[in-house]
Amino acid sequence: MSINGEVCRQDVAAEDEATPLLSSQEAPSRVRGASFTSSVFNLMNAIMGSGILGLAYAMANTGIVGFCILLVLVSTMAAYSIHLLLKLCDQTGITSYEDLGLRALHRPGKVIVAISILIQNMGAMASYLFILKSELPASITSFLSSDTPRDVWYLDGRVLLVLIAVCVVLPLSMLTKIGLLGYTSSLAFFFMLYFTAVVVIKKWSIPCPLPLNTSLDLGVDQFAQNSSDPECSPKLFVFSSKSAYAIPTMAFSFLCHTAILPIYCELDRPSKSRMQKVSNVGISLSFLVYLVSALFGYLTFYSHVNSELLQGYHYLPRDMVVLTVRLAILLSVLLTVPLIHFPARKAAILLLCGSDAFSWLIHVTATIVILGVVLTMAVLVPDIKNVFGVVGSTTSSLLLFVFPGIFYFRISNEPLRSPDTFGAAILVVLGVLMGAASFSVIVITWVQSS
Repeated sequence: MSINGEVCRQDVAAEDEATPLLSSQEAPSRVRGASFTSSVFNLMNAIMGSGILGLAYAMANTGIVGFCILLVLVSTMAAYSIHLLLKLCDQTGITSYEDLGLRALHRPGKVIVAISILIQNMGAMASYLFILKSELPASITSFLSSDTPRDVWYLDGRVLLVLIAVCVVLPLSMLTKIGLLGYTSSLAFFFMLYFTAVVVIKKWSIPCPLPLNTSLDLGVDQFAQNSSDPECSPKLFVFSSKSAYAIPTMAFSFLCHTAILPIYCELDRPSKSRMQKVSNVGISLSFLVYLVSALFGYLTFYSHVNSELLQGYHYLPRDMVVLTVRLAILLSVLLTVPLIHFPARKAAILLLCGSDAFSWLIHVTATIVILGVVLTMAVLVPDIKNVFGVVGSTTSSLLLFVFPGIFYFRISNEPLRSPDTFGAAILVVLGVLMGAASFSVIVITWVQSS
């Protein structure tokens, strides 16, 4: 999940909303913007997040070929929806997702977009905190002797999560300006690349099924229970109720649309075609990283892969490579949560107060309430796939597929038979169908399991 861009640092013509963002009468003193390479890097930072940890589970429940087909479909739709947003940006000069909603659907449109961004960011924060809850005890265990009791408080993920949230996340989230935290997104990106490399390397070190005696010491009894299962071979296609989590997880993983327009604003020599190339390169490289990590994660554990891939590596509790990647992910998660909290708080204040005028009372109250709700979600939700499934099938599908298509219908002056208008219609229909179908199957599965 991704970090939403908040500020367009380049001055643009804002007096006439219909004035194109990239006017040919641009002031000659325009400050040089971000290079093509740095813009691609910024976009990949916005794309890649906790979703990478759930894609191997998605492959296990769709099969290798099925997963590849769905990943190509979702990434192509994401790139096309960005194409529509960029065209609207050129036509209107609007530089934020919320303002596109205002232009297309008036005040209700802006409110709906703000609510979707708020829920999406809260879901992203919950997924990051869930990773802290599941990985912190394993990291601490790596530094303890083998005869240390496993029922002590500092090995309880929920207790650790509450302490970390109160002592670290809350103070950082209280900051009114988080410019310094922005550098952590770059670190998080490199940590994801390192994680992918470790997944590839460790595929050759972990047996399938895992030995039975790992269950008592390492907390991976789900593997021991299936240790007699001979199905440690790849499947090309898999269909089950768990397959419904695949598309929402992919949508959650590719969502970067609220950051597209700010990145467009900062691009040096900006043009739609140049920004579209940035988008295509960023999504293609993210696609490659996602595919490699999911494939080798799946080929390591096969049908026993966990919904949060790092948990499978508890089999190697004292492996230094696994320990370093776990600590790297934990550090990036810890410093990224306050960064995601910032736009979530801004959207909440805008919705409730109708104004972004600063007030310490509102600022502190919104920060505590949002973090409290997210912390409760992370503590109570038993499986990270539930976060990916619900958020991915609702707000991610809306922001990724549905809203760009609807906004294009409402704002663009192109005839109904034009290729992009037809493509926008397909985008809306597919987004609604895939999101509704996935969410329905997930809810039905919950009801049956309860």
